[in-house]
Amino acid sequence: MNRFGVLALVFISVVINYMDRTNISVASGALSAELNLSSVQMGLIFSAFGWTYSILQIPGGIAVDLIRVRLLYPFILFAWSLVTLVQGLVSSFAALIGCRMAIGVFEAPSYPCNNKIVTQWFPEQQRAGAIAVYTSGQFIGLAFLMPFLTYIQSVFGWRGLFIISGVIGMVWAFIWYWLYRDPETPAEEKHIQRYSGADLWAALTHPKLMGIYLAQFCLGGTLIFFLTWFPTYLVEYRGLDFIKSGWLASVPFLAAFAGVLLSGFVSDALARRGYSVELARKAPVVLGLLLSGAIVGANYTEDTAWVIAFLSIAFFGNGLASIAWVFVSLLAPARFLGLVGGCFNFIGGLSAVVVPTVIGFLVTDGDFKPALLFIALLALVGSCSYLFIVGRIEKVSFSAATTTDFSEVKAG
Repeated sequence: MNRFGVLALVFISVVINYMDRTNISVASGALSAELNLSSVQMGLIFSAFGWTYSILQIPGGIAVDLIRVRLLYPFILFAWSLVTLVQGLVSSFAALIGCRMAIGVFEAPSYPCNNKIVTQWFPEQQRAGAIAVYTSGQFIGLAFLMPFLTYIQSVFGWRGLFIISGVIGMVWAFIWYWLYRDPETPAEEKHIQRYSGADLWAALTHPKLMGIYLAQFCLGGTLIFFLTWFPTYLVEYRGLDFIKSGWLASVPFLAAFAGVLLSGFVSDALARRGYSVELARKAPVVLGLLLSGAIVGANYTEDTAWVIAFLSIAFFGNGLASIAWVFVSLLAPARFLGLVGGCFNFIGGLSAVVVPTVIGFLVTDGDFKPALLFIALLALVGSCSYLFIVGRIEKVSFSAATTTDFSEVKAG
């Protein structure tokens, strides 16, 4: 299989990944009505995925360094899809929390896997485009899936939505294993990776890496809103009917899809023409984060078309900034790619814990205006992080020196 076939496999896997993350948002109205759940309880259900997903990012990244992707990826894909199916069989708040946490457990290594696959199969000057293609799966897939998922629920109910979603993923896990092959890797990369406490500490605390971690958390704020509360916002706050909201919800996802592809391919084109990495890689991300702040504009209009326009601009910006995984490859030492990727997604994944819960409290009186302002402020903080904390983009080095320093601290 060539690298573009591999990229297609990753793209489809990302579509399924995000389908299983977000079908809860489509089901939320019917589910909360049948089980009599409050907005705070729904916020906790939305965030439960992020509890385990974020906590297990570092172990997940280490697993990616230790286990062949061809074995690890189909296993986690089948497992999270099975739990997705089980969601359609439960009937309590506690069971839903447990299922969402279990999905977070098994999805945790997925993005470090994606990043490792692209890093192994694509040269650096094509990598942002490849990241953009597979990342676009979370946007274009959901743009077309939102109407499809709302239709499935209208026919089969929220339980049928979970069961059908789960079956799709379980079948795809077998197809993925059958089609994918690991690339030949250099001999020096075939040893078993071992980490010290100092390696983990350095990966978590290096200033440049902390900058991209913080920005990824802020970037996740906009994404998580669209993956969780967005359908509820359209139906309950903006008063749209359920089926119509499914179609309108697809528009911002299409905008995000356009943003991520534009960002990836323009970024690669600038890199190939010799422009600095700050311009080629960082500029689209900073611009995208700034545009994400446009979400607050929806607070100042009652016109549905303008609401969708502001949300689409914001999600377009989120798409522009979604090539941020490229900074893991650019900054991380090669032998710690999975570890740094795990830390990156750990901090970024915390947004899936914090944001849905905060929104759940902010909208208890039915007013989404404070929630949109909160998302806009996060995007502003993210852009400042790249500008003032990350600084110059260059490979970091921490293992040997930091191990010595860490040992001395412990000895003292």
